[in-house]
Amino acid sequence: MYDEKGVKMNKLLKYTFMLLCCFLLMGCLPLDKETDKKSIVCTTYAQYNWLQEIIGENNSTFELTLLIKDGADLHSYQPTIQDLAKVSSADLFVYVGGESEQWVSDALKEAKNKNMLVVDMMDVLKERIKEEEHVEGMKEDHDENEDESEYDEHVWLSLINAHEVVRYLSNEVQKLDDVHKKTYEENTIRYLNDIDDLNHQYEQVVENATTKTLLFADRFPFRYLLDDYDLNYYAAFPGCSADIEASFYTITFLANKIDQLDLKSIFVIDQTNLKIAQTVKDNTKKKNQKIMYLDSLQSVDDQKIKDGYSYLKAMKYNLKVLKKAL
Repeated sequence: MYDEKGVKMNKLLKYTFMLLCCFLLMGCLPLDKETDKKSIVCTTYAQYNWLQEIIGENNSTFELTLLIKDGADLHSYQPTIQDLAKVSSADLFVYVGGESEQWVSDALKEAKNKNMLVVDMMDVLKERIKEEEHVEGMKEDHDENEDESEYDEHVWLSLINAHEVVRYLSNEVQKLDDVHKKTYEENTIRYLNDIDDLNHQYEQVVENATTKTLLFADRFPFRYLLDDYDLNYYAAFPGCSADIEASFYTITFLANKIDQLDLKSIFVIDQTNLKIAQTVKDNTKKKNQKIMYLDSLQSVDDQKIKDGYSYLKAMKYNLKVLKKAL
């Protein structure tokens, strides 16, 4: 049986031990940086790519570092001693701010650079942050702390959120390098226009849709995206659930909902097992639904980045998939 509380406690103990090792080792290291560049450290890919767009390709002022890479996932990531050292000396540190990043608080308390600029995305967005929602049909999560609210961390999957955070990040970058302020402003305006244009395309697709309901036989990290366009959803699990086995009730409920709404698609997230989706499909009357992937940008491997993957490309891909389904 999956013990979520126990797993979280084990992760917290590991982080504490690693932090202790990190700061002991850092005390033995020279204080001088290996480069004169200012250091920007990001935990997730979306932030990293947004900052790439803001500072530009030929920037010689900043060294940009992505911590969660090589296909690692925000919810399972554990920082290495080298990662913690990078955070400690960063000039600008950007993180999501949710429960999966509990290690950040201790890391920042012990940071060498006391003048570090820190951006908590969920704090920047404030009123737009949503609690994880349990909708009809989802597998029950029997957590001992049922009265405690857990906030949905997947804020980057809203283009509206992206606009707000990019604008905020641009201001922080300009604080570190006002010499190139005009360049950063121009890059930001161009990129925000691209984000807003894509948001408008989403609005048009939804406006012309024949159905306004999506069904996920999987975890559901897309609440921010769907809420932006007033789309309804059903899902096997909430956004950050660690469950991988759906109950008989959940399978039956989702299959019946497909029949009831005559849905033509079953959604899953990237890098997932299709077992649940296939079982749901097999329990519908028509058994002819297409299983379709949406990109959550939670796990991005290095090769995809080298091949030109980007935040906007991922969100354009999601739009293309939604257009087929809706």
